[in-house]
Amino acid sequence: MIKKHALTKLINNSLNQERRNFLKVSATGFATLAAGGLVKINKATAQAYQPYPTDNQLETVVTSCAHNCGSRHMLVAHKQNDVIVRLSSDDGRYQRDGCYGKDTDEEPQLRACLRGRAYRERIYCAERLLYPMMRVGERGSGKFKRVSWDEALDFIANKLIEIKAQYGSQAILDQSYAGASYGVLHKSDQIEGLQGRFLGMFACRTSCWSVPSYQGTTTSSRWTFGTIEDGNEDDTFAHSKLLIMWGWNPAYTFHGGNTIYYMRKAKQNGCKFVVIDPLYTDTAATFDAWWIPIKPNTDAAMMAGMAHYIFTNNLQDQAFINKFVQGMDADTMPEWSKNSPNGTENFKDYILGKYDGQPKTPEWAEKICGVKAADIRKLADMYATTKPAALKACWGPGRNDYGEQYNRMAAALQAMTGNIGILGGCAEGVGKAWHAEGVAHPYDDYSNIWFSSIKSDRWAHIVNNYPNVTRQEAGLWPRDDNLDGVIPNIRGIFYQGSNWFNQLTNINAEIEAINKLDLVVCLDQTITTSGLYSDVLLPICTHFERHDVALPWYKGHYYIHRPKVIEPLGESKSDFQVFTELAYRLGNMTGIGDKFGQAYNPKATRDYWNNPDPVDEEYLRTWWEERVMHHQHVEMPWTEFKKHGVYKVKLERPHIAFQDQVELGLPFQTPSGKIEILCDELARINDWTKTRYGYHIPSIPKWIEPFESLNHPTKTEKYPFHLITPHPRHRTHSIFNNSAILRETYDQEITINAGDAKKLGISTGDKIEVWNDRGRLVVPAYVTQRCLPGVVAIPEGAWIDLDSKGIDRAGNPNMLSADTPSPAGSFAYNTILVNIRKTTLQHRAGWDETSISRTHVFGRDI
Repeated sequence: MIKKHALTKLINNSLNQERRNFLKVSATGFATLAAGGLVKINKATAQAYQPYPTDNQLETVVTSCAHNCGSRHMLVAHKQNDVIVRLSSDDGRYQRDGCYGKDTDEEPQLRACLRGRAYRERIYCAERLLYPMMRVGERGSGKFKRVSWDEALDFIANKLIEIKAQYGSQAILDQSYAGASYGVLHKSDQIEGLQGRFLGMFACRTSCWSVPSYQGTTTSSRWTFGTIEDGNEDDTFAHSKLLIMWGWNPAYTFHGGNTIYYMRKAKQNGCKFVVIDPLYTDTAATFDAWWIPIKPNTDAAMMAGMAHYIFTNNLQDQAFINKFVQGMDADTMPEWSKNSPNGTENFKDYILGKYDGQPKTPEWAEKICGVKAADIRKLADMYATTKPAALKACWGPGRNDYGEQYNRMAAALQAMTGNIGILGGCAEGVGKAWHAEGVAHPYDDYSNIWFSSIKSDRWAHIVNNYPNVTRQEAGLWPRDDNLDGVIPNIRGIFYQGSNWFNQLTNINAEIEAINKLDLVVCLDQTITTSGLYSDVLLPICTHFERHDVALPWYKGHYYIHRPKVIEPLGESKSDFQVFTELAYRLGNMTGIGDKFGQAYNPKATRDYWNNPDPVDEEYLRTWWEERVMHHQHVEMPWTEFKKHGVYKVKLERPHIAFQDQVELGLPFQTPSGKIEILCDELARINDWTKTRYGYHIPSIPKWIEPFESLNHPTKTEKYPFHLITPHPRHRTHSIFNNSAILRETYDQEITINAGDAKKLGISTGDKIEVWNDRGRLVVPAYVTQRCLPGVVAIPEGAWIDLDSKGIDRAGNPNMLSADTPSPAGSFAYNTILVNIRKTTLQHRAGWDETSISRTHVFGRDI
């Protein structure tokens, strides 16, 4: 036997040989041994892992993605028995008259993005919630025990009865949203959702009326056009001669899914592209766009400067204004406005400075937004003289203090140039285009019942300061009964399909508030941040594990069938099953028997808990036949739709918002029947304290200074950087945060201008502490010229990971944002002043960061 030290010496000697000789000797020696018969060479039969199954060994099932990343596109599950082996996407086969490779302008493929294709990781992730759990440690500690469904549901039912009896019908806050549970049947939503129906029928619900993504935008669109359906389908972009992408980066966020394809067609047709954004985005680089960097939260001022140039050079489309617009100038003011409490001003005279003595010239705007007056004039001239031109005012700049004024100012520019209702123009806004039939579950008199409705990001302020809270601070929606103006005493929260604890503003205020509550319930598919701070975790099956139909998200014209691809993992159930069973239990506990459960889910018996499939099938079939086929004149039967997996609607003409109003003279859906630059509703208000807004809002679009920005010299002495929080490419908000394969490509990081970084001695990869009066976090730096000096950017959505001092090691920018929405409900996600410095504090992007992070190899600097 060779002794250990001798073997080590032999190995070392072999490794120290000159490489070429070593290889030569090894090869020669092995050949000699083989020739002499000492070594017998056999074909390998063992394998290190199970062979990857081929497609002909797998069952193929058409389904879709489920989230609001831009659209809900086709996913094709390839499964073996009850396990999904891989996911692919649309290749043209899965439709009537389909074939491999079919991809036309009329019926484009609905190809999934990388997030959707990575969905298998989410189904089988380590954070997947498989069993009911109850908290045994402090909230946020992550200490839970597994319990039975009976124990969890009885606990919740008893607490609901107790809280309602003690604190009344406003005591439970509904924080459902279209995150992880969204289809036509299984739906999380404030208005159409299953949770709102359940809590409303139980008569204990405070709802949230402001939408984090785009409340300023939706409010603006309803004021201006009377609807949020102000969008064209994206194929119309191919006809634009000028496309202004204001705060829009469709390389990361889009609605229609095929947006980039149509933008490429526009480029081929000679369209010019302009990007207004503090960051030089991937979209700007892709389309060789004219990049106009702008100070955050100053967009309305730049737009006002553009309007001044257009008016003073008589470039406005006066014929369009005279026919379709109210309040653009003195001649389009309604007679009643002269005596209105808030509607005596018109937009043109405001821009020219008649009311305040300050003309909104490009030079005036330059001092506010940092864009050169010459560039403002140039862009205004391009927009006013190029037809058709599309000003796509995206949601991001509206997620600011007074973000609604940005969207209203954009609508004024769209209207004054006559680019509304025409092919290649744009009235967006919200951007909702083709109308889909969206509700298959019961939607009747029991739906969306609420006893108080607040601005979503004011819940923590209400809890922390109750009862010393005014209705203006809460943003209470008016009622016509004795609950009008009553501040809710919130004692519990239900999170359904949302991770709002992680995603709403001022997380430290939320932490203080949630520890004062009596009940926090989280219904989700993974253990999210909201789950960590909950008392009860209820495992909800993914859309691969229940029957449903997918809708496009605001753009796109199709339906995708979602069969139950696999059985629910663990003990997970659908939201509909959970709320149905809770309704039966509450009915029996309160003495009304089965009436609650029967009314909540009228097509089901209590056996729905054990076998939901026949009932789900009946709801979906009825919806398809009575709503889709009947209302939308779709001729494809339900059985054929299920067979193909997708129905792609063929439009008779390009979908253009307000085309019939402009071409046929139909009225707009506003009180005046016109585009309201002077808002009828706002003009008539004389007591703002009794409105949901709480505070004064001008009846025409105006520039209003935000509560903090780079233009505040006192605040910037302490916090000299303006933080923006764009959407990440590798997550949908906080969804997919735990996907290792997606985090291989992107780090959670802070983007810093190279000049600013040099002054602070910061290099890419350095750990950076970011802080203000509201919180602190740690992220690595990404240093680049693609960022406006004075501006830093951290993508929203990282799951918080607090150290013992409350510093977030994951890098969630909502540790720094303020829970002070504007009167119209705009969230202040991008109104954040901070300071930064190098640090030795720890950053932890995720539990497996060290094993998967490879972003340093990509060399993105320019």
